[in-house]
Formats: sequence, structure tokens, C-alpha cells
Amino acid sequence: MQINSDFSKRVFVHGDKEPWHPSPMTGVHRRMLDRMGDEVARATTIVRYAAGSSFSAHSHDGGEEFVVLEGVFQDEHGDYPAGTYVRNPPGTDHTPRSEKGCTLLVKLWQFDPSDTDQFSIDMASANLLIEGDADTANSRLLFEDQRERVTFEKWSTGYVPVGAKGGAEVFVLDGAFSVDGENFTRNSWLRLPENDYAILDVGAGGASIWMKTGHLPFVAAIDL
Repeated sequence: MQINSDFSKRVFVHGDKEPWHPSPMTGVHRRMLDRMGDEVARATTIVRYAAGSSFSAHSHDGGEEFVVLEGVFQDEHGDYPAGTYVRNPPGTDHTPRSEKGCTLLVKLWQFDPSDTDQFSIDMASANLLIEGDADTANSRLLFEDQRERVTFEKWSTGYVPVGAKGGAEVFVLDGAFSVDGENFTRNSWLRLPENDYAILDVGAGGASIWMKTGHLPFVAAIDL
């Protein structure tokens, strides 16, 4: 399966307009943002767990990171409410479930094989880094290494430049912005290829954003 698999192109998906596709596990459905592969895939996906649903125990050979968008995600390591960012590096395993249901943004098979940093963090409590005009945007650093940077962004009304030498992904958690006349609202996703830059016009209500930059050349080179 190939969905938005050409990393040299700017692409976007409005998640709330996409159909839900069943996963192999009852009660777990997916909206595909990008995907290279079948069940073992390098993928970016919105995943919905119905109340009481679960996945069988499994390991993540290529690593997994996710943001809890709604509800509470659970596994044997803990309960993760909405607003939590989780990194499970290559070789980690768990048995996912959700007693009351949840929705996640999930990225699979996109880790550096040497990355062993497993953690979860409440995005709102991460260290605050003020960048540029403090009246326009601020960001909270979630993770950074030699190949990528992951942040939680809070943008107020105005113009925000986005992009990086190694590409960027922007996911709207709340609020809205527009780019070249295209409106991005909650659960919309934008991927900018290497050396592509955009000026985002943030709406009157501001926007909350999950963003990753610098990583696309490394991800494109990963073999499943």
C-alpha cells in the first residue's frame, strides 16, 4: 500500500474528512495520512479505539510515537490521557487498550535504530521555548536529537513561517490556519518536503499544533 509516499512533494490530508478503515483488531479503526507498506508499514495514521477495545501484545521493531488526541490510551506501562506524547523506541513492546475509548495520532517505523529513549510527557507541561515573536508563537520542546525535533506549538493570530532543511510535519490539535487558500482545522495534517517553506495564516482563535522537523531524509531511507 502506498499513500502519500513521495516525500519530495508537499501533501496534506484533512483527517476529519477521511473514511475510517478497520484494522485487524475489532473496534480499532484507522484514517491513513501516509503509508508505505501493508500491516508492517512506515506510516502516519489517526487511530481510533472504541470503548473496551484492545490490540494483542506486539513489539515495535521500527519504533512508535503517538499523541493522544481524545480519551485515555492504556497499556501495561500506564494510562495516557489526551495531550500526552509517547515515544516507544525500536524493540519495545506493549499490549494497547482503552477502557473508555480514545483517538491517537500514530507514527510507525520512523525511528533511528539507535534511539533507546522511551518516555511519555504531558505536552502542556514540557519546557517552554520562546521563539521569534512571543506574541505570535511559542513552542514546547518534546524531543530533539541529531536528526529531528518534536514540539508542541501554541500560535496566536498572525503569520507563522514553517519549514526546515530536513522537512516538516504539522498536525492541528485545535484551532485553524490557512496556507495558499487551503484551510487547515482540527486533525488536518501538512507535510513539507526538504527545503520547502510555508507561511501559515493563523485564524482568530489561534491554533495548537504538534510539529516535527528535520526528519524526512532519514525516514525516507528506512527499509522495513
